[in-house]
Amino acid sequence: MQDRSESESRRLLRRLRDTLAEPVRGQERLDSIVGLISESMGTDVCSIYLFRDRETLELCATRGLNPESVHRTRMRLGEGLVGRVARTATAVNTADAPNERGFRYMPETGEEIFSSFLGVPIQRLGEKLGVLVVQSKEARAYSDDEIYALDVTAMVLAEMTELGAFTSEDTVIARPHKHPVMIRAGSGQEGTAEGQVWLHEPRVVVTNLVNDDPVAEVERLRQGVERLRVSVNDLMETAATSDKEHREVLEAYRMFANSRGWLRRMEQSIESGLSAEAAVEKEQSEARARLQQVPDPYLRERLHDLDDLSNRLLRILTGQGRDTGATLPDRPILVARNIGPGELLEYGRMLKGVVLEEGSVGSHAAVVARALAIPLVVHAESVTTEALNGDAIIVDGDEGVVHLRPDDSVAAAYRDKIIMQTAAAERYAALRDLPAVARCGSHVRLMMNAGIMADLPSLNGSGAEGVGLFRTELQFLLRNSMPRRSDLAALYARVLKAAEGRRVAFRTLDIGSDKVMPYMNRPEEPNPAMGWRAVRVGLDKKGVMRMQLQALIRASNGRPLTVMFPLVAEMSEFAEARDLLMREIERERHLGHPLPATVEVGAMLETPSLAFAPDAFFKLADFVSIGGNDLKQFFYAADRENELVRRRYDTLSLSFITFIQKIVKRCEDNDCALSFCGEDAGRPVEALAFLGAGIRSLSMRPAAIGPVKDLIRRADLTEVAALIDEAKDRGEERLRPLLLNYIRGLPAV
Repeated sequence: MQDRSESESRRLLRRLRDTLAEPVRGQERLDSIVGLISESMGTDVCSIYLFRDRETLELCATRGLNPESVHRTRMRLGEGLVGRVARTATAVNTADAPNERGFRYMPETGEEIFSSFLGVPIQRLGEKLGVLVVQSKEARAYSDDEIYALDVTAMVLAEMTELGAFTSEDTVIARPHKHPVMIRAGSGQEGTAEGQVWLHEPRVVVTNLVNDDPVAEVERLRQGVERLRVSVNDLMETAATSDKEHREVLEAYRMFANSRGWLRRMEQSIESGLSAEAAVEKEQSEARARLQQVPDPYLRERLHDLDDLSNRLLRILTGQGRDTGATLPDRPILVARNIGPGELLEYGRMLKGVVLEEGSVGSHAAVVARALAIPLVVHAESVTTEALNGDAIIVDGDEGVVHLRPDDSVAAAYRDKIIMQTAAAERYAALRDLPAVARCGSHVRLMMNAGIMADLPSLNGSGAEGVGLFRTELQFLLRNSMPRRSDLAALYARVLKAAEGRRVAFRTLDIGSDKVMPYMNRPEEPNPAMGWRAVRVGLDKKGVMRMQLQALIRASNGRPLTVMFPLVAEMSEFAEARDLLMREIERERHLGHPLPATVEVGAMLETPSLAFAPDAFFKLADFVSIGGNDLKQFFYAADRENELVRRRYDTLSLSFITFIQKIVKRCEDNDCALSFCGEDAGRPVEALAFLGAGIRSLSMRPAAIGPVKDLIRRADLTEVAALIDEAKDRGEERLRPLLLNYIRGLPAV
């Protein structure tokens, strides 16, 4: 029975392949296919439902139902048994369809006379394309062999749909990768860019779907799997000294590569008539479908591992490497599932934007995107499946939106926006050498954030007075081993030289949470953002901190040195870290090395607890820099990586601004310099609120300095302060509407 069933399956797939090669229109091909499947499986009905849009399924072909219902019968995702198959991406098999949960009667189809129902999803790499259904008058459940045969057939239909086999002028189904798509995602870095898609991982195109010799095809699969196993073992050997997490990923790779069940399922697909590549992609599609249903993060990661491994095997079998011969477009916008900071830096400033299917606002890639001043959108669902190299694309980092293949009206609107932004940038450039002085006479110190040498040319072009935050962790994150002290000292010296005497505040190593060095073991923590990170790591791993402090001292070489310690939660942590720096300076003195001309030592206030530290802390610190990104998430107890809550709370809530005022008062009372550093400092409205609260130094991305300076020069900070006080007296919760109204009334400069 098994051999006969598999032989029927192979015959059906070969006939489907021949149908694909025929020079006929899309509807004719669909009609032919449902007939083939119905005859092969001995069913009264075979129907193909395809997605008209992301939420609507349409009956596109049938053998056995009323022909007049084709292209008239539609249902929403999740509606009826067909919609249920599409929503859950799992088969529905019932002998009594009319009494099955969720059944919806479609009178125009005439299906009421058919009792049995079997529906399987038509899907490709997690992308839902439609549903394949067979029905019979006889009340019976379909066998496992029949379900599997229909599943294999659906996989071939998915590939045929992907290749546009069912789209022509006589069908209403849009050709894949041709119609405009808008994806609502998350903003990782502000800005707007128009360009062409450049896929970081080019799609593997499977063109030979059906095999003529199962024995030879199984052997080809086994040889490919063996090559895959060898390559994974080689990776394991080279990663022997890597961190635990990296080794765990490779161990998962090796486990899957040696899984007999994985190989057996692919061999079974080949026996049913699929080629080796199609069998791998079928298994990969099912893994991605399971991935969408699994809430457990560990299992999701393991399914990601299987997905990555399948890609490696597909590249071995097809010979399609990452280098496809495609030429980088003029205005490349990188599209990837995820990307590391080193890989992103290799692309550098040639990129106009980045779109990630995963990623986060605090990821390494986001840090690098900000340093490169390019728009970044994260959590762009299915973008790697939908996009093709060279596709027109618009990235709106302000709103967290991606437009793939936008129509003319959308493209024109965004071009107008980009032109306006360019004109505004030219106007801001004219302010570069002018001071940030408000109409009330208050001077504001505008500094820039940096983390790589490529940032430093922006110091002159932006009009920044110095570097308010230099992130030193990037040099640790971009390497496979701990950097040497001499290398760090040389880098820091280049930074100070490029600053040409302007102040540079070096933040010591801020790792932990989402920033993990690849060569350092990371402890398992239930809440890494509030765990072992930043100065806590430095005080526990004093050897690393001492090495970095020595490099900073030697880099200064007679120039002023400014050091600040991240995530200080209480005075004792700052005192211990400061004492460590002073001891290293004394040690350098004994060694006869040049010392800094002056030393400023400060702390980043990123936890509410530090705002309530004793006066002695504020007297001990030369300055305090509010780390707005972390402080806001701890103040509101809202994880900035969590899309469900990170936009829930407004920076311009009176509760947060009142808290900022309290910090200003603590620093003023103890003659401690204060600045605000973070994404919000570069947003003009938010920056105005901080200045109204009493802050007079802001540090932001270079591109934000012009817009912030423009607003400062038009505003009166005493009026803003009065506005805040009035809002508090009235018991208002939000400051934003009042500030926006105030800004609209300001004179142009």
